[in-house]
Amino acid sequence: MDKAPSFGVIGGGSWATAIVKMLCENLDNVNWYMRSVYAVEHIKKQDHNPNYLSSVEFNNDQLTLSNDINEVVEASEFIIFAIPSAFLKRELDSLTIPLHDKVVFSAIKGIVPETSLIVGEHFNQYFDVPMECIGVLTGPCHAEEVALERLSYLTVACQDEQKAQLVAGYLGSDYITCKTTDDVIGTEYAAVLKNIYAIAAGIAHGLGYGDNFQSVLMSNAIREMKKFIKKVHKMKRNINDSAYLGDLLVTGYSVFSRNRMFGNMIGKGYTVKSAQMEMSMVAEGYYATESAYKINQEKGAKTPIINAVYAILYEGKNPKKVFNKLVDKLD
Repeated sequence: MDKAPSFGVIGGGSWATAIVKMLCENLDNVNWYMRSVYAVEHIKKQDHNPNYLSSVEFNNDQLTLSNDINEVVEASEFIIFAIPSAFLKRELDSLTIPLHDKVVFSAIKGIVPETSLIVGEHFNQYFDVPMECIGVLTGPCHAEEVALERLSYLTVACQDEQKAQLVAGYLGSDYITCKTTDDVIGTEYAAVLKNIYAIAAGIAHGLGYGDNFQSVLMSNAIREMKKFIKKVHKMKRNINDSAYLGDLLVTGYSVFSRNRMFGNMIGKGYTVKSAQMEMSMVAEGYYATESAYKINQEKGAKTPIINAVYAILYEGKNPKKVFNKLVDKLD
């Protein structure tokens, strides 16, 4: 049997923790970078992340933990980034080890604010990582259900089918089913957009709209997603596949969805700042809304839902009034 490649995970949040758990099902060692020295030391002593998915217990013999990103990157052939897109540049600014000879996978559901690029394109343009060495991990999958070992599904996207299959093999288990695709850009944009639509679903719930309206909102959202992605990357894809529609539905409806939770608070009258302070986790959809809105100013797709969320979050418009107008634009 061929020797397993070395894997590194960058991030200390719930999704990073879930990915490390999945890899530990199949690998003898996983390199793991997290910024917090306290979290690193806690895992070494107590076998679990003190801040996220604390029910997950690790065997420390399988982990090489470090708060030095360069140490983890240097030791890893395959690197999975799982940190909020808003903080990605800050982490990469301290990177001195080149990435051009690594295989880089993004589990980040966002657009890099400083460059307005999805993460894969950012690594390609600014770190010279070839597109065939860039991949994306998307759902439909919540970290919390991975922790509970509930049957979950992952989509592993890479232009190089062999690399996609390899990564899928090391993430799959009795409770994780992996599917591969070559639609790297489309699946990554879908992962970004579904968070915006989940915020919209949360706002609707907070305003008192019921399940009937939610179903109309979600059915319009998947069609809007299709139009947007077609504008940025035209290729043959089935928007009803799990990587697109499935991920949208779980993010829009799940009790674990932080973006839906964030939107629900906005709908109930919280300000953006107060909602962010109340939540212990980052709602990626907040940052994605501004980036997607600006990208679409050039692309020109018809996106009334994205426009509505942008008006509420960034222009300070009244959610109730915005949704009263949005209702007439949905069918």
